[in-house]
Amino acid sequence: MAWRSIPILKRLLTSTGYNLTPSRSVTYMPRPGDGAPRAVTLIPGDGIGPLVTGAVEQVMEAMHAPVYFERYEVHGDMKRVPDEVIESIKRNKVCLKGGLTTPMGGGVSSLNVQLRKELDLYASLVNCFNLAGLPTRHENVDIVVIRENTEGEYAGLEHEVVPGVVESLKVITKFCSERIAKYAFEYAYLNNRKKVTAVHKANIMKLADGLFLESCREVATKYPGIKYNEVIVDNCCMQLVSKPEQFDVMVTPNLYGNLVANTAAGIAGGTGVMPGGNVGADHAVFEQGASAGNVGNEKLVQQKKANPVAVLLSSAMMLRHLQFPSFADRLETAVKKVISEGKYRTKDLGGISTTQEVVDAVIAALD
Repeated sequence: MAWRSIPILKRLLTSTGYNLTPSRSVTYMPRPGDGAPRAVTLIPGDGIGPLVTGAVEQVMEAMHAPVYFERYEVHGDMKRVPDEVIESIKRNKVCLKGGLTTPMGGGVSSLNVQLRKELDLYASLVNCFNLAGLPTRHENVDIVVIRENTEGEYAGLEHEVVPGVVESLKVITKFCSERIAKYAFEYAYLNNRKKVTAVHKANIMKLADGLFLESCREVATKYPGIKYNEVIVDNCCMQLVSKPEQFDVMVTPNLYGNLVANTAAGIAGGTGVMPGGNVGADHAVFEQGASAGNVGNEKLVQQKKANPVAVLLSSAMMLRHLQFPSFADRLETAVKKVISEGKYRTKDLGGISTTQEVVDAVIAALD
């Protein structure tokens, strides 16, 4: 009968201030030398980029984080990314980047696309989630959008057939479709995610998006513990704005992923708070998850009121990628505390704070 007394004993001990749950911190065993400072390539970029990446530099210094930055000036109106910048990223393996504006039309290609192709950063990841204290229309939103980053409509294969007629090619390959599907399912597996949703338009683009779906289905069979489903991109957008909580991990071709990630970011709290990055087999570039045009907002630059939260959270992702988890946890906790308290917020979050005021609050919140 002694087992019957266990619940009573638990209640008595709890009521007297004892806690039966072991309170041991979660840690890991680093290898010798893991604490050595790591070089990170820094591209402040255009518009609000220098403001928000400057915020990261200040917070990293306040935390005494084991990273140092190699700064390079790159701007969206350049014809190409300078060779020394590419060499720096290849050497350091990691880059933190502000936004780069892409001129509309004309002959200047996107430097963002150049970087992804040059470094084979085939997976874009944007995490869209509710932040405590930040009211939104929907609750329980925690979506990870994983987007193929190197082909599709972004292949840049366009030409004028005859005057007034332009042909733009969408390229989908088995190789790229399989590896982005593998990355999405591996991400879900490693992060205890329960479902992967493939976004497509295979009802119209039967060969191109059909190949993407075929690749996703093949990879899904290797992960029986993860639920897999598919949704047509137009229905996906409708479902996102009506019931976003149904989505977990989403895997998409290139163009759809850009649209879905920005939509999900807007639903979860805005582009100014959503972190993201681009990763390949050898290199990773971290940046604001969804830009939606705020990179070149001159008014924000003049008033110095750009929201640094997205890039701060992206830099926490970077720290975790560099195997500095305790620094990443400290930074994330401080940012979330500032958002939750609500005293220091930029205009996009309903406040009046400057970038520097938010940065100072985050530094003060570091434990």
